[in-house]
Amino acid sequence: MTTYLVKDDLMAPEVIADPHAYYRALRETDPVHWNERWKGWVLTGYKEVVDVLRDAENFSSDRMGYLASELTQEEQESIAPIFHVLKYWMVFRDPPEHTVLRMLLNKLFTPVAIERYRPMVRKIVQKTLDKVVASGKMELIRDFAYEVPMTVILELIGAPDLDRDKIKEWSEAIGVFFFIKADEPRRREIACEGINSMVEYIKPLIEHRRENPGIDLISLLISAEEAGQINYNDVIATCVLLVFGGHETTMNLIANGTLALMEHPEQWEKLRNDPKLLKKGVEELLRYDGSVKSTVRWAKADVMVGGKQIKKGERLLVSLSGANRDPLQFDSPDDLDVTRDPNLHVAFAHGIHVCLGASLARMEVEEAFAGLINRISCPVLEEESYLNYYPSVVHRALKNLPIRFDQIK
Repeated sequence: MTTYLVKDDLMAPEVIADPHAYYRALRETDPVHWNERWKGWVLTGYKEVVDVLRDAENFSSDRMGYLASELTQEEQESIAPIFHVLKYWMVFRDPPEHTVLRMLLNKLFTPVAIERYRPMVRKIVQKTLDKVVASGKMELIRDFAYEVPMTVILELIGAPDLDRDKIKEWSEAIGVFFFIKADEPRRREIACEGINSMVEYIKPLIEHRRENPGIDLISLLISAEEAGQINYNDVIATCVLLVFGGHETTMNLIANGTLALMEHPEQWEKLRNDPKLLKKGVEELLRYDGSVKSTVRWAKADVMVGGKQIKKGERLLVSLSGANRDPLQFDSPDDLDVTRDPNLHVAFAHGIHVCLGASLARMEVEEAFAGLINRISCPVLEEESYLNYYPSVVHRALKNLPIRFDQIK
């Protein structure tokens, strides 16, 4: 058993660098494991993970509600902006509030509805690559993985001209709250500043859309508010969620997927030689090293999971990455295989909280890699570069990915 497993430290540098080894060790020895340092359960087996994710009756997603129960009144007041916005995020709400927002937005994010945006996404990918391929190198996250999904989501909400640099700065500040940076003592204060700035930036846009409605997502939310289905806080919070969530996880998936293919260049060549494999390839990249390692649930009642008694109020770190490498579900789970089929991964979670934007993310990543494999050779890491991940229990996010490549004429 490895040293970091004995320590049981989810934030240990070696766990951040290679969480899959940690999850493997847990899955083999204790797939429903009490982590004393984290003060909660860690689930790494596929069956246990799926069982919990689909059981909304016994497990809650109300992150802000449970956080409030753990903080003093003074602590809650110190991060009031976080509570005021994030408690209205659909991903942190249980039925029936979750159901109302989900039903409202679901119809816009079906595979059929999303497909009409493919030509737009393809143009964005090619335009973004046009700026960088001639140089033979780029910082993939800054120059490509961020630019593509951010441009797409701004088009979808009807605000293509918003300041991307400001949004990136504020998104990174909000991300500090989620990344749980052990080395950042001001993380909650920084997140409050980011949320405040983004809210104040978005408010005039909402009012403009109220006076000049269109066919974009903001106009849809306003229509629902005016019909009494949701309130103004829902509109503000959902706009922030769409801007933040609409690019962050897709950006990380493009980066993680590119790195995985760089480490397995034969898989890059398979995709190049047979573009029809792209859909399967994207599913495999999601399974192999997705952008969300884990999600969190809280027990609403005493319940048994994997033979362990979970008590009411206890929290569970539900490891999507752990489940996606479970050998009871996947053959050779530590191998990257872009031809893998079937591939019933849980990278987008499962149950009522399965990722709303899954179809959009899939399509964006398909187009991103179609553009990459047709324009450049399999990249290699820039000399003297090393990989560095944000210290997060939840997200799998590289800080940067400087690459070199040959342009394909």
